[in-house]
Amino acid sequence: MCRIVGFLDLNYKQDYLMDKIILNMRDTLTHGGPDDAGVYLDKDIPLAFGHRRLSILDLSPLGRQPMEFENLVITYNGEVYNFREIRQELEGEGYKFFSSSDTEVILKAFHRWGMQAVQKFRGMFAFALWDKEKKELILCRDRVGVKPLFYYYKNGLFMFASELKAFHKHPKFEKEIDPIGLSLYLQYGYIPAPYTIFKNTFKLKPAHFLIVKPNGEIEEFPFWRIETFFEEGKSKKDIWLKKGEDELAQELEDILMESFKLRLVSDVPVGMFLSGGIDSSTVCALLAKEGIRLKTFTIGFYEKEYNEAEYAKKIAKYLGTEHTELYCTPKEAFEIIPKLPEIYDEPFGDSSAIPTYLVSKLARSQVKVSLSADGGDEQFCGYSSYWLISGRIKKLSKLPFSGLISKFLDVIHPDFAQKIYNTLKPILPKYTNFRDKFIKLRNILKVKDSMEMYNFAVSYFLEEDLRELGLNSYRRLTDWSKEPKLDLLSSMMLTDLKTYLPDDILVKVDRATMAVALEGREPFLDHRILEWTCQLPSEFKYKNGVSKYILRKVLYKYVPRELLDRTKQGFGVPMYEWFKRDLKELYIEYLSEHRIRSAGIFDFVAVKRLLDDYLMDRGVNHNKLWLLFVFELWREKWI
Repeated sequence: MCRIVGFLDLNYKQDYLMDKIILNMRDTLTHGGPDDAGVYLDKDIPLAFGHRRLSILDLSPLGRQPMEFENLVITYNGEVYNFREIRQELEGEGYKFFSSSDTEVILKAFHRWGMQAVQKFRGMFAFALWDKEKKELILCRDRVGVKPLFYYYKNGLFMFASELKAFHKHPKFEKEIDPIGLSLYLQYGYIPAPYTIFKNTFKLKPAHFLIVKPNGEIEEFPFWRIETFFEEGKSKKDIWLKKGEDELAQELEDILMESFKLRLVSDVPVGMFLSGGIDSSTVCALLAKEGIRLKTFTIGFYEKEYNEAEYAKKIAKYLGTEHTELYCTPKEAFEIIPKLPEIYDEPFGDSSAIPTYLVSKLARSQVKVSLSADGGDEQFCGYSSYWLISGRIKKLSKLPFSGLISKFLDVIHPDFAQKIYNTLKPILPKYTNFRDKFIKLRNILKVKDSMEMYNFAVSYFLEEDLRELGLNSYRRLTDWSKEPKLDLLSSMMLTDLKTYLPDDILVKVDRATMAVALEGREPFLDHRILEWTCQLPSEFKYKNGVSKYILRKVLYKYVPRELLDRTKQGFGVPMYEWFKRDLKELYIEYLSEHRIRSAGIFDFVAVKRLLDDYLMDRGVNHNKLWLLFVFELWREKWI
């Protein structure tokens, strides 16, 4: 696990201080690679690679990067867990090895098989290869997007890095906010690839290659498509349905076990983030079955409705793990909040980044590698939003006169609807964020496509809200997964696998773990698991009101049902309670008239209305305030 950086400047001058520039860029990433560092320079191009190393495999200097072999140079971040098997294959073809690192295996696999080598890799990876003969720069990112890879291209300067902060150290980097990236952030709380917060700056999409040709042209293409497996599952659905549940559960257990054990490959101790939910309990239970009992770590909250620590403690006790827990207070959250722009270096609105950082720091005090059970919800229909949205959409689609109702709602201004609700509140159901719910209902009734309805449901700032703020750029998550035509549950899972998982969940874990020099590994995200689960019909994922149906059948063989059967909480954070009680002065400070007007990005009147409604407890969506606050924190740091 490491951090990588580099640049290729096609419009350079002879006085280029490339050695100083690459060192400055590289060492912004020291937190993610404190154990070693290296550079590679080709001053004739000029091209520079930088590398910061967190030593997990081959702790000796032989694993140092950037690494060269004949015409190839590599700088690489990640782990290819099956590197020993690939190495044996290469040795059978006459290749010699001088280290025990997976880096050398990747390098020589590309020498032997070219880009087809990536089809052999199982793991998480982001790397850059320089072909000295062809004068081509090749970037590659793993299938799911566990490891990050950014790039910038303008006026002949191509840069890449594991984190955006490295670009700020290049004198030619022009940081200009991209209105599309900003709008996406406000809509969803994160920025889906390929967009970032800056113009001319992009995330390489998961499962993609990018090649910079000698003439400066860029070619980008996929080497794996997750849609393929949903399509195969749809065409072979009858075959899947003929299998018995017990047969499918055993198939799943075998695939999971192999993936989980593969992610224990390490020359340093390995731990596990344990929430006490289905996914993390499954990892611990299957490994415990093999006699492997990990150190486990949990973050708790004193606010009972957010606290999962008690459940995790029961699972840890049952499975016999060496368990450590830490409870998070508003004071500890307050101390972390100012660090968020430095850790995430583009606006990132997932407030569970705070406990993720805390649990990473807790784990790093005892281990150097920690497993995390992310990806189970997106594969096994684990989010309550899936079936709640699905159920509501079915009801709305059957609603008579929906067109007339939509036209009637269109003439009612949302502010007026809010006033009516406030007046009749004592006799009406208690809704939070009534104004937002009113607008979403009005919009949902207008569209016929179920995934358009889903997009409205998962958005924070809607198109109307963005216009009020003074922003006119708008994108929909459905743009990321327009095909194939699937059942609604599968369509929502596919969309999240391509957007929410890589660009929110995995970003959250990667930056938090790397900030404390901890390697995070994702045992549920082996591509062989994904290729199986994406073909599995949704009937086996959500059945008779039970989510993760087939996964539960595996887990209940090893952990009593009563320890797990409860309403899903998710890794929620009591931000609303904290800001109402202890931290509201932060909102007042960062969303003040002076700050908003001097920045010239948002219309202050719209911001003030949100802040006033929040302070007066008039039902504003608190997530909107949090997203604006986080953006202002980020802007103060980087702009």
